[in-house]
Formats: sequence, C-alpha cells, structure tokens
Amino acid sequence: MKDTKTLTLDDVKRIATAAEREALDQGWAVTIAICDAGGYPLWLQRMDGAPAMSALVAPEKARTCVLSGKPSKAFEDMINQGRYAALAMPVVPLEGGEPIVVDGNVIGAVGVSGVKAGEDASVARAGVAALDGAEG
Repeated sequence: MKDTKTLTLDDVKRIATAAEREALDQGWAVTIAICDAGGYPLWLQRMDGAPAMSALVAPEKARTCVLSGKPSKAFEDMINQGRYAALAMPVVPLEGGEPIVVDGNVIGAVGVSGVKAGEDASVARAGVAALDGAEG
C-alpha cells in the first residue's frame, strides 16, 4: 500500500483562483473545472461570456486526465496523427486538460474550455502551478 495526497477545498480554491487570474489577465472567458483522482467534480466555474458548451467540455477534459494520467492534448495529438481508433476511448481528445501530479500520483486534474485549445491549456497549467510548493 502507498499513501496518496488528496485535494482539499483550500487547494481547489487556490487552483481555481490562479486559473481565473490567468484567464482574466489574458481577457479570456472560460469554464474552469477541477476534479479529484476519481474524476469526480470538485469545482465548476463558468466565467461571464464563456460559451455554454464549455461547462460540459471542461469537466470532461479534467476527467480525461485522471483516467489516463496524461494531459488531454495527448489524445488530440494521437488522433491528429492518424490514430482514429482513439476516438472510441472514453475520453475527450481536446487540449485543455492537465493532470495534477503529486509524488508521482495523479490526485486530480484541471480542465478548461472556452477559447483556443492552447489558451485553455495555459489556463489549466496556471491552476496546476498554484499547487507547486504548496503541498505539505
């Protein structure tokens, strides 16, 4: 057996605040979703002006990361390189989801949707980075 850290509500708020700050600084209206290691939602925030569909897509990007342990972009790249069979996987193959990895374990993920794929990913990474050095 091994011990694994879990996200607290304070962690989730720190992640969401950092992600929102990045989106606001860039002038992007997005939805930010954070899930735990099981893919269950801990946070959903749809900013003013974010597309309605982004509230469905962002949590699925996060869930994709915890199911696979990879950024959701890995699946988009796979499909773009011709591995169309990946479309049958239970994941959302769109960039914008980033796993939260602590001590080598995926303990959650951030999914962002609403702007260009790389911009979504930038917001998600800003959220994940808010935990750097915060683990105790």
